[in-house]
Amino acid sequence: MSLNVERHNAYGDRSDDDLAGLYRQTGDKEIAGALYSRFGHLVLGLCFKYLRNRMDAEDAAMQIFTGLMDDLRRHEVRHFKSWLYVYSKNYCLMQLRKKQSRLKKELEMNDEQVIVMDFSQDAHLNEREQQVLLLEQAIETLNDDQKKCIRLFYLENLSYAKISEWTGMTGNEVKSHIQNGKRNLRLKLEAGKR
Repeated sequence: MSLNVERHNAYGDRSDDDLAGLYRQTGDKEIAGALYSRFGHLVLGLCFKYLRNRMDAEDAAMQIFTGLMDDLRRHEVRHFKSWLYVYSKNYCLMQLRKKQSRLKKELEMNDEQVIVMDFSQDAHLNEREQQVLLLEQAIETLNDDQKKCIRLFYLENLSYAKISEWTGMTGNEVKSHIQNGKRNLRLKLEAGKR
């Protein structure tokens, strides 16, 4: 343990860019640890700002540093702190896009009618924005338990067990609220199309 602390202290006088370059050359995990000790808390804070969920933020920060160590070996980075910020932000935005599309896809697949549209046209982009708005409005009309379970399952990616733990509902209640919520959302969205 003291050896690791001494090694990290040995890098204390080196700039972030120097450490990134040295890591690129050597792949020394101690250097990666020094970078993590400098920036891990900042990356975690950024992830939490975007993802709004502590567990997701912690997972994202670990994934970012894991991917970062591979990418640092392949790319020459001149301004490490700025590069890390953009790298982390892009990772979080990608995760948010995945979450937002998951609920919509689930509803479409559950209804066994997948809507295929070309979103490259402006008219289709406006239609997509309208669909997202309608979906958000439809979620707001659900009863509190259904709304809570739908949001936790689809937008926060929590398991039935974790939702049960957080809400105090049984696993069967959670499953029922999600199934009934999906059915009610589908009915409301279909009624909105008419």
